[in-house]
Amino acid sequence: MQIGHYQGVPRVIIDPGESYVTKKNEIISTLLGSCVAACLYDPINRVIGMNHFLLAQQHSAHNAALLGTAHKATLLSTESGRYGIHAMELLINKMLKQGAQRIHLKAKAFGGGDVLQLSNESRGGLSIGEVNCEFIKTFLRTERIPLVASGLGGNIGRNIFFLMSDFSVYVKNIEYYEEQTVIQQERRLLKKNTVIHTPQPPDQVDFW
Repeated sequence: MQIGHYQGVPRVIIDPGESYVTKKNEIISTLLGSCVAACLYDPINRVIGMNHFLLAQQHSAHNAALLGTAHKATLLSTESGRYGIHAMELLINKMLKQGAQRIHLKAKAFGGGDVLQLSNESRGGLSIGEVNCEFIKTFLRTERIPLVASGLGGNIGRNIFFLMSDFSVYVKNIEYYEEQTVIQQERRLLKKNTVIHTPQPPDQVDFW
């Protein structure tokens, strides 16, 4: 996590596996490739939060079969899905501690681009980005959190800026040098997550 400024406003930059919540006039930003960021906000109590996670692909062939059925919610019960749920619940719980109410939560979601351009066939027909996109949409639908805006999928990386002032999210397509940074970062995370993690207490879990 890094702290800086953007157009005179304090800016918090989060990395994969991190989340940040605030009630202050701040901007939360992150650089996304295949990863997904959920931008949650409570417009009544004025609390915002963002996370950044990449689901592991331990059961990708199984996930592919699930996503081809009408029961996409089953994705949440896979090993990968459980890591995603931890990431989302950690963010939501942080927001509740800051005074947000779950009933008022709204969401915007971004990322899931196929920037790694690995063969889909090698992972049961799904790209990493597609699995992450399906997860976030399924989770929000299951939890009845409205998805009011999104920029998901495609083959581009994104640099996103979440503003506390009006809950808007500015999205910029990443430059070539940023894309190379994302690709290297996500290849390291993907290699790390070829091993199935043993669940640990929430403050020790890697959510990639």
